Amino acid sequence: MQAEAVTTTLTGLDFERGPDASLVIRLSGSWRMHHGLPSVGKVVHEIDKAPAVRRVTFDTSDLGEWDSGLLTFVARTTDLARARKVPIDFSGLPDGLVRLIELAEAVPEKKDARVKLQSRPLVDRVGEATIDYAQGTEAFLTFLGGIAIAFGRMFNGRARYRRIDMLVEIQECGANAFGIVTLISFLVGTILAFMGAVQLQQFGAQIYVADLVAIGMVREMGAMMTAIIMAGRTGAAYAAQLGTMKVTQEIDALTTMGISPIEFLVLPRVVALVLMMPLLCVYSDVLGVMGGAFVGVAMLKLAPTTFFREAWNATTLTNLFGGMFKATVYGVIIAISGCLRGFQCGRSSSSVGDAATRAVVTGIVWGVVACGIMAFLFNLLGI
Repeated sequence: MQAEAVTTTLTGLDFERGPDASLVIRLSGSWRMHHGLPSVGKVVHEIDKAPAVRRVTFDTSDLGEWDSGLLTFVARTTDLARARKVPIDFSGLPDGLVRLIELAEAVPEKKDARVKLQSRPLVDRVGEATIDYAQGTEAFLTFLGGIAIAFGRMFNGRARYRRIDMLVEIQECGANAFGIVTLISFLVGTILAFMGAVQLQQFGAQIYVADLVAIGMVREMGAMMTAIIMAGRTGAAYAAQLGTMKVTQEIDALTTMGISPIEFLVLPRVVALVLMMPLLCVYSDVLGVMGGAFVGVAMLKLAPTTFFREAWNATTLTNLFGGMFKATVYGVIIAISGCLRGFQCGRSSSSVGDAATRAVVTGIVWGVVACGIMAFLFNLLGI
């Protein structure tokens, strides 16, 4: 009896019905993954067609080049046939492919090897999130306590760290940050001046642009913009450096030698950033006022001496030291966030990038939270 040919629109995949109720899968052409592989859905359709298929075989006489894509197709076809209790014959396949299939089936698959995706109850998800939050809080408090102990040992002269490391960190987060702080602070000052000028020009009160820029920069924006810059620049660097040290087991080596990693690595970084943040804040305030003066002179036609005199009169020592205090708090938050995420880094190289990302996000988020809290407290105290 002559076989009945059944064609398909899929290139390189044809089916034939044999005289013994067998299904012959004819594979032709190039079966490489980058060429695009046919779907096994057509095989399901042919197996389920009447009359019932008693056996599945392969014909690869016209098969060209092939790679693991063909193996994947045959494996899926095998699973489908066995799920319908249809015997499958591999004798028509290339010898290399048959050996790969035998190798894959040499060890039977465990019953619980495949991951079953099930939607967990809401209570389970909430409980897991609560446990993760509690563990994260415990880790943060432990790390914070270690830093407090390290500071106590530093004041007693017993902390073990290298002074040269602290000087290097002071240079990195101080003098080396002047460039980006200069650019951003100047532009923020011009933005504040533009915003104020648009509204104050309607009332002929252009001179008060100087008050707006001076108070805004000295009280809030100078410290906040410096914090955001340092979170993206220095906080991420701290996390990347310490994360790399953890991957290369340098932190474990310090612990083995009896040296506290918090004292040797974290303490110099925290001290350096805390010392430099107030100075960078004052520098940012000056550049911001200069940016506002640029807009006032170029756009509002104000005399430079008039603008700076008005800005000086609007600025108080309370605002100045309040901004410096905020910058110090932001420095503590950024340094602790960067170092904590570095110590929490995993053992792989990709974890270093994740730690740097988390350090930036943590530093900025908690910096903004601290800004809101201090703004409320300052207003409550009448500062």
